[in-house]
Amino acid sequence: MVTRGFVGRRQPPETGARLPPGQYLTDDFPILQIGPNPTVDMATWRFTLREGSRPIKVWSWEAFEALPRTTWRGDIHCVTKWSKFDTTWEGVSFDDILADAGITAPTGYLLAESHDDYTTNVPVADLVGGRALVATRYEGQPIHPDHGGPARLFVPHLYFWKSAKWVKGLRFTQTDTAGFWELRGYHMYGDPWREQRYIGD
Repeated sequence: MVTRGFVGRRQPPETGARLPPGQYLTDDFPILQIGPNPTVDMATWRFTLREGSRPIKVWSWEAFEALPRTTWRGDIHCVTKWSKFDTTWEGVSFDDILADAGITAPTGYLLAESHDDYTTNVPVADLVGGRALVATRYEGQPIHPDHGGPARLFVPHLYFWKSAKWVKGLRFTQTDTAGFWELRGYHMYGDPWREQRYIGD
């Protein structure tokens, strides 16, 4: 079942240029997910980059945290219609993940895979060129489990369901393969500025 989200609210005019259509501004950080937080054992945490079922490279938490760090500051937008301005995230860029693995992207698509078996699809073109992180810190602190810690994919120019919580790996796919919400009626791409919330939008 597709949940259509919260009812829109009137916003002050100074937010207009930064607020995508149909969104309202919040100072809170709503917690939305499909089930309880998974238990993630940091001693055995691994992040795996795959092509199909074949592992390309696996990082422990310590090895992942030792990769070059990138900080991003800006606005995030949820498909349930809230937007939050001036957020700060830190993590490892997708470009640096590829560089450490010693590869270029072997396909044009991938699925983010999470510890709770959640998946979501993202085109590789939307991850490279500094457009996406695997984030491990929010506002200078480790990401709280309620917001996807210890690590979440972070793709801020798409609706936030694409920024998969509790991410454990990225799997390259030959085709644009639907993930959890995409199989349940959400848009395959999810551009907030085009209001691509659901199939047919």
